[in-house]
Amino acid sequence: FGLSLANAIPAGAQGTTYTTIERGRYLVNAGDCASCHTDQGGKPYAGGLAVPTPFGVIYSTNITPDPATGIGKWSEQDFYKAMHNGIGRDGKHLYPAFPYPWFTKVSRDDVGAIKAFLDTLTPVRQANKPTELHWPLNVREVMAGWNELYFHEGALKADPTKSEQWNRGAYLVEGLGHCGACHTATNELGAPKAGETLKGGDFGEHWYAPSLTSGLRDGLGGWSAAEIVEYLKTGANAKSAAAGPMAEVIKNSTQYLNDADLNAVAAYLKDLPVGKAKATKTTDISKQALSRGEALYVDNCTGCHMENGEGLAQAFPPLKGSSAVQAKTPDTVIHVVLAGAKMAATPGKPTGLAMPAFDWKLDDKEVADLVNYIRNAWGNHASLTSVDTVSKVRRDVEHGGG
Repeated sequence: FGLSLANAIPAGAQGTTYTTIERGRYLVNAGDCASCHTDQGGKPYAGGLAVPTPFGVIYSTNITPDPATGIGKWSEQDFYKAMHNGIGRDGKHLYPAFPYPWFTKVSRDDVGAIKAFLDTLTPVRQANKPTELHWPLNVREVMAGWNELYFHEGALKADPTKSEQWNRGAYLVEGLGHCGACHTATNELGAPKAGETLKGGDFGEHWYAPSLTSGLRDGLGGWSAAEIVEYLKTGANAKSAAAGPMAEVIKNSTQYLNDADLNAVAAYLKDLPVGKAKATKTTDISKQALSRGEALYVDNCTGCHMENGEGLAQAFPPLKGSSAVQAKTPDTVIHVVLAGAKMAATPGKPTGLAMPAFDWKLDDKEVADLVNYIRNAWGNHASLTSVDTVSKVRRDVEHGGG
């Protein structure tokens, strides 16, 4: 066995123990590295995936051990500096689309294990694509000022007042899992807003990541720890089903976490405070609009989600009481109605059920009426959308945002 293992490990990783490499594999899954560093139809971890931002497009980099185009020449210190400080091997600042503001919290030992695993990958010769950012952000030196304002370097320190399980959950959520990269609102410069950690955020392409705090309406307050574990392990539970980017997270990351870590994540999330709710201006839906939306729902949605919005257990997710449906913005619901969605196929729920797209069938006014009904029926309560918003989402979906 020892000989076969040695032969299977590339020369750059020789001398690294099998245990370290396997721990690195686990941590790479926990960090969801494959989702960003693998282009659609591309070689694993070879980069090239377009990451849209409000400031232009950034392409993920090649992290295979190819010496010319990947990280084959990177030392463990080079890799640690990128993860911990956001500085590349060439000394240039990285953009926070690579989530170093979260990865900085990962321990040096874990970063070393990640590098050890990446060194065992098959090298792929694929040059990195240049960024397509607007001025002045296309000048990497600008990131020094951004870091000065918003980057808080340093490994995560355990809270001695909390349990070991809670601290492990914090380490995964706040560090390697970088959940806040999507589930936290950002300011005009793309930095997480102070006081908004994990309270929900718009992460582009018209997907809204709902709050992970303990809010009852638009958070996880109505979820048990076991339901959080089930969702992260299988992609669905009695309350919801993952769609869009979150389905990718389930597929490439959280389904591979062991039960102890999943329970630690759940324990940490269940302990997040709601915080003081900000007053939001909402418009009550008119009886006429509600009636139009209900008719559309009956014609198009009841076959799966039932007339009462409660869905079908272990098959079609409920819309009634859904935190995703009642999120701060309607983007995700509009996106799913227009483009459809496919659940992640996991060993726990291997079917990977899909919802069809309705963009061909419903016009923008009908989609707006339907979405407003879903977000305000059966006791749900959320802000209303408009025909203009639906039109914008439709345009972006048609141009590849789906």
